[in-house]
Amino acid sequence: MIGGFFSLLADSGPSVHIAPAEVFQWGNFSITNSILYGWICSVVLIILFSAVARRVTVKPKGGFVQIVEIGVDFIENTVMGAFDDKQVGRRYVPFFVTLFFFILFNNWLGLLPIVGEGLQTHNGAPLFRPFTGDLDGTAAMGVLTMVLVYGASIKESGGLFKYLRHFFVGSPKNPLFFVIGLLEMFTDLTRVISLSLRLFLNITIGEIVIAVFAYLGHVAAPITALPFTLLEFLVAALQAYIFVILSIMYLAIAVNHSSAHPEEESAEDAQGLTDGTLPETMELKAGKA
Repeated sequence: MIGGFFSLLADSGPSVHIAPAEVFQWGNFSITNSILYGWICSVVLIILFSAVARRVTVKPKGGFVQIVEIGVDFIENTVMGAFDDKQVGRRYVPFFVTLFFFILFNNWLGLLPIVGEGLQTHNGAPLFRPFTGDLDGTAAMGVLTMVLVYGASIKESGGLFKYLRHFFVGSPKNPLFFVIGLLEMFTDLTRVISLSLRLFLNITIGEIVIAVFAYLGHVAAPITALPFTLLEFLVAALQAYIFVILSIMYLAIAVNHSSAHPEEESAEDAQGLTDGTLPETMELKAGKA
């Protein structure tokens, strides 16, 4: 993207392609520039982390290996801290660590000079586009993440019925509890949209801002765009963390709630309705809303 700054000096303004463009056909499938770059980032990530894994020792090393270890420890501690049962949380650490670094590296590698307007195909479309800058890509990650969250929640809850039970703070026969439960289920289904849109919009808007200030700088484009490029490095890391921490909390809330004693919870709710006080579970729901 940075390498395309000098091509943005036309009087008509900067050219930024938001939608992915087809690069080639693979059988009946259309391979876009975002999918292609996502594959490239995945290969780079596999090679890089395979090399890091061979260099990890009991005694911490400096350099890039230590940075990766810090990132892994940070995500692991975040996952373990979210679950009441630490053994359950430990099972999902590899997925969330992989998800974090995949999003982080796709965001960061999307700032390379060859990405975006810096390198174009014969029809004028960018050859490479950040995978996280494509709504289809972020939606795919959102769907995959929530499928894992739902599947793991049902498994850890002991079945589909017990998982659905955690949406209802009291007896579903109570109209108030039933409506609240339906609203909770609807809100739960919108998480795929919120995860994908948040990541896509932040990465795409950052790309547009860099392109605009590069255009305004003309021959000094690298200088005028440099502060926003550095800021985008921080935003890219923050968005990777937000995506992962929200996914962790979605899973932890369902698992932790299902591991509680439903009989005691129902008794507490009934007692609260009898003496006119708001049950603690209702307060938690209200606080979360």
